[in-house]
Amino acid sequence: MTSGPGLLRRTVQRVRGRGRVGGRRVRASWLPILQCAFAAGIALYVAADLLGHQRPFFAPIAAVVSLGISLNSRLRRAAELVVGVSLGVLVGDLIIAQIGSGVWQLILVVALAMTIAVFTDGGNLIVNQAGASAVLVTTLLPPGESGGIDRCVDALVGGAAGILVAAVVPVNPIRIVRREARRVLDDLVTVLTEVAAALREGDPRHASRALRRARDTQPAIDELRAAVRSAGEVATVSPLYRPRRRMLRRYRDLAERADYAHRNARVLARRALTVLEDGEQVPRELADAITDLTGAIGALIHELGLNGDRERARPAVLDAVHRASVLVADPARSTTDDPASFSGPVLVAQVRSIAVDLLQATGLSRTEALRALRAELPSSDVG
Repeated sequence: MTSGPGLLRRTVQRVRGRGRVGGRRVRASWLPILQCAFAAGIALYVAADLLGHQRPFFAPIAAVVSLGISLNSRLRRAAELVVGVSLGVLVGDLIIAQIGSGVWQLILVVALAMTIAVFTDGGNLIVNQAGASAVLVTTLLPPGESGGIDRCVDALVGGAAGILVAAVVPVNPIRIVRREARRVLDDLVTVLTEVAAALREGDPRHASRALRRARDTQPAIDELRAAVRSAGEVATVSPLYRPRRRMLRRYRDLAERADYAHRNARVLARRALTVLEDGEQVPRELADAITDLTGAIGALIHELGLNGDRERARPAVLDAVHRASVLVADPARSTTDDPASFSGPVLVAQVRSIAVDLLQATGLSRTEALRALRAELPSSDVG
């Protein structure tokens, strides 16, 4: 039976742990929260005091929803919000003016508004806002005090207020993109380190763990893509970050190439698992080459952190591929007892593919990356 002091101590530790996690979440979200609050106030002031609308709660609602805590796709969210609210309000006002309000009228109005929204676009936010706005119009605001046009204007005011606040008080898009890029590359380092360890130790269980980790990396890649899109929106509307658009294009290229590198890493992990399960011996040099490749990725991460020149990471990539390719060009150099039985060419091909992706992540085109490999490799068979 758990003693009282021990239970109390664990409870306190659990509460403190949750408090630290909550504090980190608040620190990460304080600026978006302030943006939503200020945007809601601006929207209400414009709609009520400047335009003279009665009970213009659509304006602050639109401002908050268009921004939200999430930084992803704010411009698209604002546009979808305005369209969805406008559809719901107009359909609700037109129908209720003819048939009155009630349960069956609400069912009809919501169904019709959402059907039109699905036909028009189909985006979740548009459809949801059309239905919600139709509900509000039907239940809270029967026609009479304010027409549908005023409510559509309120939605437009709210969306515009959200965009204005995002432009004037923007979240640093570069910091977020850089953080997500480091996370994606760190995941790639982890997978390749696991593969190298599995090949070096000849352990299929280690290779299986590497493959599981490789399959779990897609969410981080998707978040990097979303962060790049959101940063591009901020750079579009904010004069402060407009000069950083060129850098964001580089990160967009990095996200694309990192995605391909992760795909090739999954294939490498899967092939390594098959080789080890079949009992094939793998030369130590191949594991060393993959380890060198993780060092090259580390160099790329370092340059991204310093906002430096990505070209400095290229030599490390080329060195790693050169080490692996020597095994194919000269099997006698292998440390295995039977080099002829080694499935090296398949594994080396995957290392080369990852290297091409990484070279492109440093700013080279695919043609330039292949040319750089041919200049370094003992064999010209690069593809």
